[in-house]
Amino acid sequence: MNNTVGLTGFIFNNDVEWENVGDGVRRKIMAYEKDLMLVIVEFNKGSIGYAHKHPHKQVSYVAEGSFVVNINGEKKIQKKGDVFLILPNVEHGVTALEDGTLIDIFNPHREDFLQ
Repeated sequence: MNNTVGLTGFIFNNDVEWENVGDGVRRKIMAYEKDLMLVIVEFNKGSIGYAHKHPHKQVSYVAEGSFVVNINGEKKIQKKGDVFLILPNVEHGVTALEDGTLIDIFNPHREDFLQ
């Protein structure tokens, strides 16, 4: 259900369109309300989620592929099934070592993704 609070209720993958965010990265905002948002992000091999920070808490699940994950300058390789958690205002980014997918959850929701 798409309403003033967000996208809630039953949400079907095929009903949500991909948004191209550039340089081999696309995302689907699957569900959100004021305190929570779930986003699927697909990366082509070699694509970069450039280092950035934001005031949201973020937990990311590696659903497919493998990534070099950079958290505050520390880099580790994470593969399918791994998770990373980012606290507010901590710099982070990823580089896809192969085609891959992240499931990102934010608290609160990312208003900048909705504009």
